[in-house]
Amino acid sequence: MVRVKTKLVTWEEIVEWSHGLAMIIRKDGYKPDVIVALARGGYVPARLLCDFLDVENLLSIQSQHWTEAAKAEEKAIIKYPYKVDLSGRRVLIVDDIVDTGDSIKLAYEFIVKNWNPLEARTAALQWISSVAKFKPDYYYIEVTDWTWFQYPWTRLEDTYQFIKRIMTETYKETNKKKWSFEEIVNGFKEWYGIDVGELYYREALRILEEKGIIVREGSEYVLAT
Repeated sequence: MVRVKTKLVTWEEIVEWSHGLAMIIRKDGYKPDVIVALARGGYVPARLLCDFLDVENLLSIQSQHWTEAAKAEEKAIIKYPYKVDLSGRRVLIVDDIVDTGDSIKLAYEFIVKNWNPLEARTAALQWISSVAKFKPDYYYIEVTDWTWFQYPWTRLEDTYQFIKRIMTETYKETNKKKWSFEEIVNGFKEWYGIDVGELYYREALRILEEKGIIVREGSEYVLAT
């Protein structure tokens, strides 16, 4: 049984969703002078919106809530705050998804207070309406059932964090420390219901080795405890 409902998002879907979001914004008549990508998930959608909305100016700000895949910190924070004068300019703040809503809400409040825009609005490819405490001005897809969306730009990061979780949780439950590559792949598919492909599994295991979380013993991977 899948433990975390996960959707594997393709690059083609990202382009489609970004174009659809741009059409919604255009239809509403909002023409931003500056697009602000909410780092890190908002980078790609923001750049695509620049293209589809013909906006030249692109900035970014990092408002962080999720520090591990499918696990949130207690509160969002602005990392590396800075000031820029956007007087007289309309701003669009863009993220990939609004789940709790804390990150984009904090970024919006910070930008309005410190960057002095003429107007600021928010946009996301997806809005999880069942759990979000903040509704963006624009979104392309409303998600009513909580799902972890596995975007192309977080695929490796999510994969190694998911594998780490599988191994550590299984160790707590069964004391199992040694895994073959095939067991890890099968466990990944069972827990998350997706298949990211061999390249990502191999790269994820390499990173976990570098971090000292696992140790390679012949053809097996051993959880370092």
